[in-house]
Amino acid sequence: MEEAVALSAPAKLTLRLSVTGVRSDGYHEIEAEMVSLDLCDTLEVSPGDGLEVIDAVRWWGYGPSAQAVPLGENLVKRALETCGRKAFVRLTKRIPAGAGLGGGSSDAAAVLRWAGWSDVVAAAQIGADVPFCLVAGRARVSGIGEVVEPLPLRELRSFLLVTPRLHVSTPAVYGAWDGLGGPKGDFGNDLEPAALALLPGLRWWRDVLAAAAGERPRLAGSGGTWFVEGQRARLERLAEQVRSEVVAGREGALVEVVTAG
Repeated sequence: MEEAVALSAPAKLTLRLSVTGVRSDGYHEIEAEMVSLDLCDTLEVSPGDGLEVIDAVRWWGYGPSAQAVPLGENLVKRALETCGRKAFVRLTKRIPAGAGLGGGSSDAAAVLRWAGWSDVVAAAQIGADVPFCLVAGRARVSGIGEVVEPLPLRELRSFLLVTPRLHVSTPAVYGAWDGLGGPKGDFGNDLEPAALALLPGLRWWRDVLAAAAGERPRLAGSGGTWFVEGQRARLERLAEQVRSEVVAGREGALVEVVTAG
């Protein structure tokens, strides 16, 4: 009888993102740089059939958003269908859903690696971030996400992530981007104006992190997570400051120092 296998599914951070066009089928083409982080979901794959999801995100704060966040359509099942396998998967979520950190995509990619699947074009049919998560590391990503060009890993890089406890819909953000006429973002992410238009409350979190860090944070992917980069010891001090603001504030959030490279 097969034994259970433990898998790791690292979050991805989109350091920059440009929307370069819209295809006739409505999909948006991008040009982005992404890196894998040491913030990871874990999966235990064993014989059987089914999926159990455990929310283990390190939330801070007790505001009205501190309730269960819907996980949405889980991509693990779609990954199993794509590679024609059956298994029972116990998924422990440490990456918030709908945060722009590719948690669901990385979960799917972990299953594909377990199954020996490496077709990034087919992986894109599961989700646009799945190809990068399948390759992982650091890469330039283009097309609708299916073109992944690995880049050399630099020295270890540290980031402070602040993710409010809400679910940001990627399709809704792209729809808002279309509705705004396809704006360009001033801070390395063309989707930022659309995410702020869709969810104005994101500004509060941006401003909390900006006040602590003394610099303008960037938005990760289609949104939810704000981040700044820096020396790890400084970021740890900033994290404590931001956690105090969150606990005293109106909502819950993930506040985490992470490493890429």
